[in-house]
Order: sequence, then structure tokens, then C-alpha cells
Amino acid sequence: MKLIFTLLLLLIVNLIHAQTIISGNVTDVKGEAIPGANIFLENTYDGTTSNEKGGFEFSTNETGMKNLIVKFIGYKEFRRTIELNGKSLTITSVMKEEVNELQAVTITAGSFGASDESRRTIFKPLDIATTAGATADIAGALNTLPGTQKVGESGRLFVRGGDGNEARTFVDGMMVLDAYNSSAPNTPSRGRFLPFMFKGTSFSTGGYSAEYGQALSSALVLDSRDKAERTRTDFGLLSLGGDVAHAHVWDHASAAGKIQYTNIRPYFNLINQEIDWIKPPVAVQASGTFSHDVGEKGIVKVFGNFNRTNFSLYNHDIDDYAKKQSYDLTNDFRYINAAFRNVLSENWLVRGGLSYNYIKNDAVVSLSSVETDRGLHAKTVFEGSISDQFELKTGVEIIKRDYEQVISSTNSPTFSNQYNEVITAAFAEGDIIASNRFVTRVGGRLEHNNLQHQLSIDPRISLAYNAWGNGTFSLAYGKFRQSPKNDYLKLNSSLAPEKADHYIASYQLVENNRTFRAEVYYKRYHNLIKYAPNTLDFTNDGDGYAKGLEFFWRDNRTFKNTDYWISYSYLDTERDYLDFTTAATPTFASAHNFSAVYKYFFTKLKTQFGATYSFSSGRPYNDPNTDRFNEGKTPAYHDLSVNVAYLPVPQLVIYFSATNLLGSKNIFGYEYSENKNDQGNYNSRAIGQPAPRFLFIGIFLTLTKDKSINQLPTL
Repeated sequence: MKLIFTLLLLLIVNLIHAQTIISGNVTDVKGEAIPGANIFLENTYDGTTSNEKGGFEFSTNETGMKNLIVKFIGYKEFRRTIELNGKSLTITSVMKEEVNELQAVTITAGSFGASDESRRTIFKPLDIATTAGATADIAGALNTLPGTQKVGESGRLFVRGGDGNEARTFVDGMMVLDAYNSSAPNTPSRGRFLPFMFKGTSFSTGGYSAEYGQALSSALVLDSRDKAERTRTDFGLLSLGGDVAHAHVWDHASAAGKIQYTNIRPYFNLINQEIDWIKPPVAVQASGTFSHDVGEKGIVKVFGNFNRTNFSLYNHDIDDYAKKQSYDLTNDFRYINAAFRNVLSENWLVRGGLSYNYIKNDAVVSLSSVETDRGLHAKTVFEGSISDQFELKTGVEIIKRDYEQVISSTNSPTFSNQYNEVITAAFAEGDIIASNRFVTRVGGRLEHNNLQHQLSIDPRISLAYNAWGNGTFSLAYGKFRQSPKNDYLKLNSSLAPEKADHYIASYQLVENNRTFRAEVYYKRYHNLIKYAPNTLDFTNDGDGYAKGLEFFWRDNRTFKNTDYWISYSYLDTERDYLDFTTAATPTFASAHNFSAVYKYFFTKLKTQFGATYSFSSGRPYNDPNTDRFNEGKTPAYHDLSVNVAYLPVPQLVIYFSATNLLGSKNIFGYEYSENKNDQGNYNSRAIGQPAPRFLFIGIFLTLTKDKSINQLPTL
């Protein structure tokens, strides 16, 4: 018995001496305690949790080398190899915040998008189709957002003091040379692309990615649809023509296309127009997409758009209306791109594409002018994670443009203007994710232009900080450049690109389907085109600035079946460019712009109603009858537009819209005669709307196995 007792006593003593006590603290990188963390030895049952002060202590009978692991939600796992030999151990566990792609703050300065595609889309086709006054035009819907302004005689996007040429459109990342249909002088043009061909849009008013070049003020990125969901056929009977669309789906591919015929002549015969049309516009347009899955996560897409428009009219003399001159224009447009995206590894993907632009304008006034603009764009981009705190995007691209204008007449010799531009670029930008609350993006764009034999570097930097809740503060800075317009480059191909520096600060709060956004910016222009009046001596001596503040509020949660947004922009801008005699506010800029958009669906009536009110303060114009340059001011712009969509059965939509319902007489500026009258003054003529209102009626039918599908999202 004494022997057994002695052996038991020795065993207990050995166990006591072999037992190891492990203690310590769990903190974050700032030294703040982390209570409730799980601390344990790997592949054992020994462990504990940290107390309210982050402290912990437990004992183990394990011996040898073991891994001590500390875990807590939102932080990276802490792991350390320790030796268990019966001696007490004290471990300080410093835990780093785990960066989660879905939770990490995103940079919002200057952009209504975000890095992640699922969060980048701001307008879907349904948003565009149901915005009253937009008439299913992408630019028309975007003109209700802050940073844009109504330029009713153009219809294009004018962003933050920039003209309509400074907003560039990209389809699947590939450049479009001209995204708008041709229009008569002083009449608004529509975008060439139909909303239903895209799954969403990303719109930036400044400070955008180094990936997008040749855009001085804004980048509009359209993402074409991936594989279609179902086979369907759509028919539309319009007050202005008709269309037919079909989508066909296979196991790993789909194809969709739409043909649309527009003839405004019958409508103009019913509604009086201020324009003296000889042949009102007639257009034939076709769009198509093809999508094919590659492997498990890859995709190849082909997108094409083809358009032909023709019209003719009389331009009447300001001094004598009986004197008139005919103007005839035929426009042909072709755009096709092929884009691809594939996953290279768990952390890397590659994407890119090739696009071709063809634009031909055949105009006849007193002379015949044929303009042909061809563009080729190739791009490859690599995106991935170097680590969980550093993401990289880098790529290369080539942009080639060939422009030619041939002018001829029966009484004069034929002459031409042309240029051939090749821009080679490389870009890179990295997201440094310090935490889920703080992200910095640093990058730049390297460009070489063959016309000036010039190599340029444009830096871009932006950051975002989430101080609390879902609110984000963002800052952005960048240099941007764009080649001059064809009107100037064709006459002097050595002109340097125009430049702009963007400085942006913003705050955005997105919570419970509500969005609030406030932003201030400053933009400095350099190298703007300048020339003396009545000369063709072009230089890059122009400059200017634009600064302002903007507010945006959208809410589709507070009120049942209701979606609305409100935007306001203030703009202060001046330029000394073109033939300006002094620095002045350009004629397209208005100081105050306001939009209110409202949409409501009446469930019992199966009807969706929309209304949009837009306001712009008066725009400057130059009156040669005074000594002050650009000191005239047009009346304020007002527009109340409405639309109604009625669904008698799910697959049938009856749609009506009316722009400027109240018939406000909006004036966008004045034209003046070249010579003084008998009283020593220059006669003038107001530039206004072709008609007080524009009315549209359409009937849309969808044929598919699913009888609940209709065309409302794609009108």
C-alpha cells in the first residue's frame, strides 16, 4: 500500500509540474482591449475567452510545441507557436482588422459608383425608362443628377462647367467617339444607345479611374448585358414609328437584337414646329449583343449598334425671313466591340476588348461636306489582390483615330482636311486598404500622342474614410486631358490636348434604401483652344475654372410604392477660350440647377405614374448691341414632365409621356445678324424649343413563356 501511495503521489507531482499556465491580453493595433475573443490551443480542448479588459488565463497539460490561436469577428486570426514545458507564458495578442470586400468603404468622390460592380450601377434601364422627361434617353435621365445641367438646344451631357464634348461614353470599357445622334441646328439630340441593351450605367462627374482617358470632365460607362435570362420577343407600336426585338437563350450563350424605325414626319404634321422642315428626321437603328460563357467564370461579349438618319430643313435669314437656305444631312453610324473577362486565379482576373467606330456626316448647304471619322480602340486590363490590403488594377491600350473632311461644290475645286491620331497609354492604380474604414487609391496614366510626339503623365489619387455608420468622406485629385475637337484639330493637327485638374471632396450616406450626398469641387482648365475672331489661327492659350457644390437625396423606402430623388447644383465658372475677348461665363453654363423626380406605382390600377420638375437659372449670352461681353441673361428654364405606364395585362404596356406639360417658353440664347440694321443695331432671334411640348404614345407587347414579363424596364 505504501508503494501504491508513493507512486500516486509522484504522478500527481509530475502532473502539477507539467501543467502550463498561459495568460495575456488581446488588443487591437491601437491598444484597445478586445473582450470576448476566443483563445485556444490548436487541436485541443484547452482555451478560454478574453474578459472585458481583454485579459485571459488558462492552464493546459499539453507539452511540446503547439499553436496558440486567437479569433474574433472582424479581425484577422492571431497565431503563434509556443513551447509548453510547465513554465508560465504571457502572450500579448495584437489583432489586425480583417478587410472584407463587401464591408470595406468605397471611394465615392466625383462618382455615383463604387469599385465593386454590384455597387457601381446607379441607373438601371427601369430607372431611365420611368424618369419623366427623359423619354427613355440615357443622357436625359442623367441630366436629373447633380453636376449636370439642362442645355436644351443640345441634349448632351454638360458636366461641371464642361461643354458637351468633355463627357466621354464607354461601352464595356471601350471608347465611343460620338454617343449622340445627329440633330438639326439648335435642336436637342438623343443618345445613340438604347437603355435595354445595358444592365446598368456608372456615371462619374470627376476624379474617375486612370483607366479612362480622353475625357476632360466626365466618364459614362455602360455595361452591356451578360447572358440573357430567357427567350422572348417584343413588339412596339409608337407614335413615331415601331420596333421589334428578340432574345434567344442557349445553355451557355444568348443573343439579343432590336430594330427600330423612327419617322417623325406624321407627328410634325400634327404638331406645329418652329423649324421649317423640308424632310423631318427619319432613322433606322439596329442594336445587337451576343454573349457566351467561357469556362466556369469567363465570358465573351459582342455588342453592335448601327444607325442611319436623314433630314433636311430651311435656315431663314435673321434680317429677312423670306431669304432661306436649305440644309440636308445624312448620318451613318457604326459601332461594334468585343469584350472578354476571365478569372486567372483565385485573386486575379483579366478583361479587355476591341472596338471600332465609324461615323459619316454627309451635309449639303451651299457646299457639300463629307466628314468621316474612324476609331479603333484596344485594351487589356489585369485586376487582382497583391494581399488582403492591396488591390491592383493595371493595363495598356491603343486609341487610333482617322478623320477626313472633303468639301466640294460645282463652282469650286475640291479640298480636304484630315489627321491621323494614335494614342498609346498605360495605366495603373492600387487600392491601399488600411482598414474597413479607410481606403486610399493611388494611380496614374501614361500617354503618348503621335501628333505632338508628346509623352505625358497624369496622376490620380483619392481616398475614403468611414467615420461612423454608413457615411463616407471622400477626397479626390487628378489630372485629365483630351484631344481638341475635330473642328480645330483638322485645321491644326499640332494642337496640344486640353487639360483639367480636378479637386473633389464629398460625403455620402447610404442606409435603408436612402442616399444622401454632398460634394464640393474645384476644376482648373489649361491649354484650351483659343483663336482671334474671324481667324483660323488656333492656339492652346485658353484657360478657365469651374467650382461649385452639389446635393443629392434619393429615397425609395419611406413611402410605399414610391421612389423619388432631389438634386441641386451650384456652379461658378469662367473661361477665356475660343474667340472670347475676356474671361467670362460660357453660354452653356447656368449657376443654379434643380431637379425633382417622383415615381409611384398604383397597384390596384396597374399603373405607374412619374413626374419630373427641372429648373435652371438664366444662362449668359453675348449681345453685340452692348459693350459688355457675355453679360446678357436668358430667362430661367422651367420644365414639368409626366409619364404614365398602364399594364392591362402583365405582358402588355400602354405608355404615354409629355415633356414641358405646362408649355413653359424656354429660351436658350439668341442669334444675331452679321450686319447692323438702319438703326445701327444687330437684329436678333431667340433660340428656343422646336415646340412647346413633346408627346409620345407607345404600345408594347412581349411574347414569352412567362406571361408576367413585359417591356416596362426597357422602354
